[in-house]
Amino acid sequence: MDLARDLAATLSLGAALEILKERFGGYELLAHWKQGEFHHDVLVAIEAEPAFVVIATNCNGGIKEVLRFSEQPDRWALWHWRCPDNDEFAGELPAIEQRALTTHWFDPCELLTAEARSELRPEHRARQRGGGWVQKE
Repeated sequence: MDLARDLAATLSLGAALEILKERFGGYELLAHWKQGEFHHDVLVAIEAEPAFVVIATNCNGGIKEVLRFSEQPDRWALWHWRCPDNDEFAGELPAIEQRALTTHWFDPCELLTAEARSELRPEHRARQRGGGWVQKE
């Protein structure tokens, strides 16, 4: 069974979480990491396996990537793996057991450049660690 592929095939965060409930009786939401305006990583634990799954989505909950680990990954290590040339990210990522990409996937490093698209006006946004835009507080 390739859990990452099965979850990615749903193309939707809600549908993927339903699969986790059906197959494993549930999951534990450990983190929701937002990088810029258009990328979300949802980290869940599946006690029945045991496994950790990162479901990467766009801002509409459309799945871009699913990663499965046997150890809990760190947010900044995950981004260091994705964008190794970005000095603001660091850390060692546990071994990836499964990976699946969808039609929504594109290089996430593109979201981190100074020229990255934003729906926020320049005077209302701030640069996030590693890149990407967030609303000024």
